[in-house]
Amino acid sequence: MVEQLPKTAGVLLRGCGSATPARSISNDELGQRVETSDSWIQSRTGIAARRVVGPEESLAELSAEAARRALAMAGWSADSLDLIVLATSTPDDLFGSAPRLQAALGATQAAAFDLTAACSGFLFSVVTAAQYLRTGAMRRVLVVGADQLSRWVDWDDRRSCVLFGDAAGALVLEASNDGRDDLEGFVLRSDGSRGGVLQLPQHNEHQPLIDGATHQKGGFQTIQMNGQEVYKFAVREVPGILQTLLNTTNTPAEELDWLLLHQANQRILDAVADRFNIPHAKVLSNLAAYGNTSAATIPLMLDEAVRDGRVQPGHLLASSGFGAGLSWGAALLRWSGPA
Repeated sequence: MVEQLPKTAGVLLRGCGSATPARSISNDELGQRVETSDSWIQSRTGIAARRVVGPEESLAELSAEAARRALAMAGWSADSLDLIVLATSTPDDLFGSAPRLQAALGATQAAAFDLTAACSGFLFSVVTAAQYLRTGAMRRVLVVGADQLSRWVDWDDRRSCVLFGDAAGALVLEASNDGRDDLEGFVLRSDGSRGGVLQLPQHNEHQPLIDGATHQKGGFQTIQMNGQEVYKFAVREVPGILQTLLNTTNTPAEELDWLLLHQANQRILDAVADRFNIPHAKVLSNLAAYGNTSAATIPLMLDEAVRDGRVQPGHLLASSGFGAGLSWGAALLRWSGPA
């Protein structure tokens, strides 16, 4: 058991990492499968390509590689971790994939669990992990956002198959008792009454068990989405929750160095920026190369921007995740980087 820290401990963002499948499928290549075109997809989404897990790859391997890169950036060993939170809606094992990630890393001292909140999952997981650090219960936490949506896409539905890709991203956080705090505020929201517009439902098929009883057949359908309703949800709720975040933290929008949003649609990213009069150059986006990778989009984008030098220590980022549930959230993050 680690020594207890003060109850008001801060949270420091110490390292990030990411991993993507080797195979990139362009819009033109996807046009070999469904009736679509590069111009049609890019004009509506901003997506030019997406990565898809191949037969020699797995979500578990991507998660572990992203985690190792985050640990290496921080200069930490895996056995210094107290907790691993894996944000995923597409686990390799429905009983939980985080313990397998813990074993793969050799994080022998860490508890591990999955958290499912779809495209909001990474942000929800960061906020959850932060509470363990703030209470003094733990000192170091790994958060991984990883999804293999290619498992559940209807590849013959051109409205949805063009949107999604596979990836993993990771962030390591550390408790601080010196007054510094990189999680300056957060807001989380859910509304299950609207969940039907974006879902991955179970098969509703029952089979005979014994006389007078049946059992439900296991398994899931493909992703079902009302694109127009999801778009309207995002362009309404994301600016709203970001405004709430800025108000509660007394942060003027002009003080932000970057907008770090869930990478779902370039039009959504631009609309949010316009709402706050933030130049599009301050909106981090890699949507064109990867598409919507669900829980992985935010850490994947953060890792890219840290490693290419755009995000520097001390930079202030307003982040928002949004998606199925429906769920959405926002967090005000300060990037510290390695100690």
